Amino acid sequence: MTIRVVSSGNNTYQVTVESATATQHTVTLTPDYRQKLTGGRVPAETLIQKSFEFLLERESNTSILRAFDLPVIQRYFPEYQRTITAALRGP
Repeated sequence: MTIRVVSSGNNTYQVTVESATATQHTVTLTPDYRQKLTGGRVPAETLIQKSFEFLLERESNTSILRAFDLPVIQRYFPEYQRTITAALRGP
């Protein structure tokens, strides 16, 4: 499975997930939310890619919303912020 994240400007990113069925997603990420999760140490594209890896461990790419703001993940998966912050911090 391949995840590609490309900035389309204005805090919006196009995400393509290539799997048995390829899907496209539009994700919005504000600088404030990126700062909250990464302390500004991780590029937005990396945060979004890791967030999709998180989602794909829990559901298929065809089940992921086609357009959403990144904080919405927390609503569906309460462990998201804690898990993604730890994953980005590394060992």
